[in-house]
This record gives sequence, C-alpha cells and structure tokens, in this order.
Amino acid sequence: MTEKSPLRMSGWKLAAALLAAVLLAASVVRWWRGTAVAVDTVVRRDFVQSVVASGHVETAHRVEIGSQITGTVVRVPVKEGQSVKVGDILVELEAAELDAAERQAVMAVAQAQGRRRQMREVQVPVAEQALREAEANLANARSLLHRNQELAQRGFISRAALGEFDRAVAVADAQVKSTQRQLETARPAGSDYALADAAVAEARASADLAGARADYAVIRAPVSGTLIGRNIEVGDVVQAGKVLMTLSPVGRTQLVVEIDEKNLRLLAIGQSALVSPDAYPQMRFAADLAYINPGINALTGAVQVKLDVPSPPAELRQDMTVSVDIAVARRPNAVLIRTSAVHDGEGGAAWVLLLEDGRSVRRPVRLGLSSGGYAEVLDGLSDGDAVIPASLAIAAGARVRAAAAR
Repeated sequence: MTEKSPLRMSGWKLAAALLAAVLLAASVVRWWRGTAVAVDTVVRRDFVQSVVASGHVETAHRVEIGSQITGTVVRVPVKEGQSVKVGDILVELEAAELDAAERQAVMAVAQAQGRRRQMREVQVPVAEQALREAEANLANARSLLHRNQELAQRGFISRAALGEFDRAVAVADAQVKSTQRQLETARPAGSDYALADAAVAEARASADLAGARADYAVIRAPVSGTLIGRNIEVGDVVQAGKVLMTLSPVGRTQLVVEIDEKNLRLLAIGQSALVSPDAYPQMRFAADLAYINPGINALTGAVQVKLDVPSPPAELRQDMTVSVDIAVARRPNAVLIRTSAVHDGEGGAAWVLLLEDGRSVRRPVRLGLSSGGYAEVLDGLSDGDAVIPASLAIAAGARVRAAAAR
C-alpha cells in the first residue's frame, strides 16, 4: 500500500483553504453590497385621476309605435335598423271600411249645408212673401172695418154685422204676428237657423272623426330616428295599443354608467371623460358628465350617472357597450409613485421602503390622488428616488442594491 506524501497532502489542503477563502470573500462582498432587488423610480409629470367604468349607449328616450285601431297590416315599408324622418310611413292597415265611413260623413256634411242653404234661399223669401200678404190682408181688414163703422153709425148695418169685421181684423193681425215669428226663426239670428248651423257643425265633427279614424290606418313616424325594433309583418292583425315598432329618436346621445359608490365623492357635473366602444376598442371620443342619480342601488352598491356625447361617432349604436374613463382631478407636475410600492396605503399611515445608501429605509409618505396604478406623493419623496415594491420580503434596515429599474 502506497503512502501519500506529505507534500501532496499539503497541496490539497492549501487549495481547499484558498477556495474557502474565496467563497468567504464572495459572501462578505455579497453581504456588503446587499440583496439585489428591482426598484421603482419616483417620477414627476402631469397626473390625471380617473374613474373607470363600463356602461351602454342610449338616446334620451325611446318611442314605442303602436296602432290606435284594430286592423290588418297590408304594408310595412321600413326595416329594422333603418333611419326614418318625421312623417315617413311605417305601417299601413286595411282601410276600405274606414274610407267608406269617411265618405259617408262628408256627404252628411253636404246635406246639412244644403238644408241650411235651403233655409236661407227658400224659406226666408217664402216667409217674407207670406208676411207681406198677411200685412196686406190686415190693412184691408182694417179698412173694411173703418168703412163699416161709419155705416153702422148711420144705421145702415147692424152691430152684429160690424162684429164680423172686428173678428176679421183680429184674425189678420194674428196671421201677421205668426208670419213674423216664422220669418225671424228662419233668419241667421233665429232658432231654426241656429239648429241648421248646429246640424252642420255636428256633421263636420262626425266627418273629422271619420277622417281621423281613416288616418289611423296609416301609421307615420312621429319623430326622426332609427328603428331599433319591429314586431309585425304583412297580414298580421294588430290590436289597439299593441307595440308594433320601437324608434330611437335623433337627438342627444347619452351614456349610462354604473359607478361604485366609493367613488361618488369624486364625481361632479361637467367633468370630462374619454370613451371607447367595446366593438371599436381603438376608437376614442369625448363625453361630459351630465347627471348623477341622487340614490344608490342597494343591491349593487352603485350610483347611476349619465354622460352627454357632444359629437357621437357614426359607428355608435343604441345599447352599445362602452368603457368610460372620467377625469375627476388633475395635478400638473406631480410627484408619482407606483401604488404597488406603498405599504398601508388604505389605512392612512402610508410608508415605503426607500433604497438609500445601500440600505432599505422606512419612509412615511403623504399621498394625494390615486389612479391607474400610480399615487401622488404630497410629502416624503422626491422625483428620482428608488423605492422597493411592497411585494418583496425586504425588512427595513436590510442591505439592498438596485437590480434594475422598472
């Protein structure tokens, strides 16, 4: 068995000692330099705090189109999604019976007008002639009575015979009065003429009613807009009051958005927003906060707000889903830090681990606005400072070094 030489054994020991010394030195260096950590850099720039939510598009109101009569659909000249103008025909119903009733009512008006004209052109002249004849008969009877009274005074006729002439005058006078009343009632200020006028007015009202019912057979657009619903086809029998179409009128376009109630204190009428439709994610357009519901939805804990769209893009559709970014506050030249580096940010005593002189230093901070993963630093940090993310298990006072800035 060969024995190891002392010299060879000394070489191995020396090599092991050197390796241990190198490892120890490396460990000391690593300890001295500290743990390498990715840090966040505090920056200074303009900052906008925003509230982000989703909602949908709607016009100020919708118009539900229905029929006022029961009838059979004979024509529907419009399609769902089509734009229409006020007065455009939307639906036509069978109207033969209604048209006949309207013509009959128009004839009744002509007949009533004819009766009134007959009274003016025939009855009044006849009554005037009858009055003249009655007045002539009265004058003649009075003349005869006067002559016979002279004869009676001379004794040529008896008192009994004179009484006949008195009665003839009374009859003639009554005839004049009766004829006068007939003439007065036939004239425009009289009762018969008033009844004839009333008959004409009644006939005209019936004709207007028949015409209106005939017009009900043609259903027209009450306002300009876009048809977003159609529930009928040719041949359907519709009932009065049934919704046949839904019209989205041209006018103010609004966005209806549900905002978490915790953001209610940040909202104010007039705030601007940037909107993006889910169907067109690259599109951006402006909106303004116009309404904040005074109540909170107890089930969802959200408050409904509405935003006006001054210049809605042509691609915008009723009920389209949109994402809304409401700018609730602005800070020019603000000092910003990532919220991921803040400890106890919700509790009010916020602090961060600042990388300073190779060590992690606990630094209290006072925060302001917060949005989009960043928070405004009001006090405690300056731009350019390096802070350690809160997610890293680094204790205050530990030796650390920056591995890379994020």
